[in-house]
Amino acid sequence: MALPMLSDLATEIVIPTCAVIGIIFSLVQWVIVSQVKLSPEKNSAPKNNKNGYNDFLIEEEEGINDHNVVAKCAEIQSAISEGATSFLYTEYQYVSIFMVAFAILIFLFLGSVEGFSTKSQACTYDKSKTCKPALATAVFSTISFLLGAITSIVSGFLGMKIATYANARTTLEARKGVGKAFITAFRSGAVMGFLLAANGLLVLYIIINLFKLYYGDDWEGLFEAITGYGLGGSSMALFGRVGGGIYTKAADVGADLVGKVERNIPEDDPRNPAVIADNVGDNVGDIAGMGSDLFGSYAESSCAALVVASISSFGINHEFTAMCYPLLISSMGILVCLITTLFATDFFEIKEVNEIEPALKKQLIISTVLMTVGVAIVSWIALPSSFTIFNFGTQKVVTNWQLFLCVCVGLWAGLIIGFVTEYYTSNAYSPVQDVADSCRTGAATNVIFGLALGYKSVIIPIFAIAVSIFVSFSFAAMYGIAVAALGMLSTIATGLAIDAYGPISDNAGGIAEMAGMSHRIRERTDALDAAGNTTAAIGKGFAIGSAALVSLALFGAYVSRASITVVDVLTPKVFIGLLVGAMLPYWFSAMTMKSVGSAALKMVEEVRRQFNTIPGLMEGTAKPDYATCVKISTDASLKEMIPPGALVMLTPLIVGILFGVETLSGVLAGSLVSGVQIAISASNTGGAWDNAKKYIEAGASEHARSLGPKGSDPHKAAVIGDTIGDPLKDTSGPSLNILIKLMAVESLVFAPFFATHGGVLFKIF
Repeated sequence: MALPMLSDLATEIVIPTCAVIGIIFSLVQWVIVSQVKLSPEKNSAPKNNKNGYNDFLIEEEEGINDHNVVAKCAEIQSAISEGATSFLYTEYQYVSIFMVAFAILIFLFLGSVEGFSTKSQACTYDKSKTCKPALATAVFSTISFLLGAITSIVSGFLGMKIATYANARTTLEARKGVGKAFITAFRSGAVMGFLLAANGLLVLYIIINLFKLYYGDDWEGLFEAITGYGLGGSSMALFGRVGGGIYTKAADVGADLVGKVERNIPEDDPRNPAVIADNVGDNVGDIAGMGSDLFGSYAESSCAALVVASISSFGINHEFTAMCYPLLISSMGILVCLITTLFATDFFEIKEVNEIEPALKKQLIISTVLMTVGVAIVSWIALPSSFTIFNFGTQKVVTNWQLFLCVCVGLWAGLIIGFVTEYYTSNAYSPVQDVADSCRTGAATNVIFGLALGYKSVIIPIFAIAVSIFVSFSFAAMYGIAVAALGMLSTIATGLAIDAYGPISDNAGGIAEMAGMSHRIRERTDALDAAGNTTAAIGKGFAIGSAALVSLALFGAYVSRASITVVDVLTPKVFIGLLVGAMLPYWFSAMTMKSVGSAALKMVEEVRRQFNTIPGLMEGTAKPDYATCVKISTDASLKEMIPPGALVMLTPLIVGILFGVETLSGVLAGSLVSGVQIAISASNTGGAWDNAKKYIEAGASEHARSLGPKGSDPHKAAVIGDTIGDPLKDTSGPSLNILIKLMAVESLVFAPFFATHGGVLFKIF
């Protein structure tokens, strides 16, 4: 077996360097965004635009020098930022209690495997060697869990801070044209994307090197302890996604039902009491929640790949460079995404509204094509020409080009899922236009068409996931599936930039409406927002697709670690687990949907109360009480996020302890299979209803104008569809991918305990 071309020393330099480059690039983007001032100062000298026009003339035309508008934007931005910050602080106080409690649980459960012994033990996979004691695994798994949780929280919080910093700046730039506003929103998204990708990589790399000081040559124990990092990341993401999702949708549903349907006022009208809560929700749900979610996926796919590699020839022969192959792919991903981002911000300029969506799609295509080349380079220089991969008790011979194909299969499957999602959720194509057309006959037909669209949209993504699983497993067993998931997530910085761009544009539109800016500016922000809606659906598609692959890779690692020789579906132990596992996503969705419903009920009552009791509110002479609506959303989401979170976190523990490792393997398989389907259909149904409503509102085509204008019966039917879809696409759907990943990684972390002490009921009877 030839050694890789990249030396161990070079690897130790390359990985942190790429992470630091990512952090520096994100800070540069942030500095550029911060040059848009939120104070009513005149520019000292007019500058010439790329098109030869004078900025000052454009400013005069759109009334940029209206100091009141700038001051109003700054005031609204401050209210949104304060609301989001206070919610996240409160949420993190709740979550930190759970974090400490769960860390103690990890230590006690894993420490008890060998009765808290400090003696070295025989290795799990090679009994002839001695490994560090189980107590060490308990201590280091607990530390990596806490570090993963903290990194996840920081990722979400930084994302929210950047988004609330950029929203009003995007609004102000919209006065100079749609191109300027697009670049501001996209740069802000890139700040979040690169910070998250680089931080996730850097922290993981530092943990590996610190743990190596203790573990030395025991790489099996070292990378088993590292799995706690993925568990920490995903457990925080669950609460962020569910809590943020309930918050944002309670406010959104309340604002829409009373404001648009009952009172016939525009979206984000400052007279609507729920309007600030709605805009806060975009940041805590879509930004902080999505950030934590994709960080969790990234951490888990890296951990799954490292665990399998540690018991393959890479780990057995202590080949550090080959072992770090997953981290090198992520490093290459940061560099590729950096070049890709420049295409959107510097190389090409958007001049027309209809150029926005193609520009975002090009980001996906460019990053995927460049990443394919990048993966080829990494596979060539970092891997030996042939090596062996652990495959359920045997070692499978694999070549470096086979591993390259595994990563590419995941990478291109992600792109396919992204484009299929776009086809089913963008109002440029017939599926959404058909849904909009069904609004002619009322809300019922709109709902029927929307549900059918969601179910149909599952077909191609599932085939894409199935093909990538088959190809990657055939080439490199479970390691192949883990690196395919990493391939899908390798362009995470671009994916997140596109994803964060949506809520920032949505907020920008809201601020434009509340600040009383001209109709032309609102049209520009609406165009940005409609493209953002589609890209958010694409981001969710990526998250769900990668979650399916990550969960399967973690499932494979769990089966190996729990010493299960074969998962036989025909044995009752496994089959009952399969049935219960398939039911869990429905139970979880029921909880989250009902939480949104009950919180929205309180919000609707409060908004109605204010409209009925505050004199002059509809006339615009009195101000609504925004703070009460913010409080309703905050209280409801914090209270309601605990039961769904408990369901996901406790299920593996209860099943593993009472019924044992085989039943738990059934539960994991069942939840993976049903969870992926529901998640894709829920996200796409909600996205389609939302864009059908926007299609009617925009009135860009003859067909759309025949359904409008705002306030018409078809438009009201579309608003009802959008309101039903809100919890589907922003609460239940996105949270389900965390459910399937989190249960798998939790089972892997606790596998030694379940294998030793699990199955209490079957031992008694």
